[in-house]
Amino acid sequence: MLVNGDSLTLQSGWTLLDLLAYLNIKPQTVAIEYNGEIPERSRWGQIELKEADRIEVIHFVGGG
Repeated sequence: MLVNGDSLTLQSGWTLLDLLAYLNIKPQTVAIEYNGEIPERSRWGQIELKEADRIEVIHFVGGG
């Protein structure tokens, strides 16, 4: 699978939430694009990842 353009191999059965934990990213600080779509945050724990998936993790940036 591709995560932010980099190839990554994960264990089968992992979800988007498992991916974020593996990457040490707090779910409340990002948005996710999953295969060209933005899934609802409430579904992240239900979406099982597959080898052909393309994921973009977008970090929120604050400023002023």
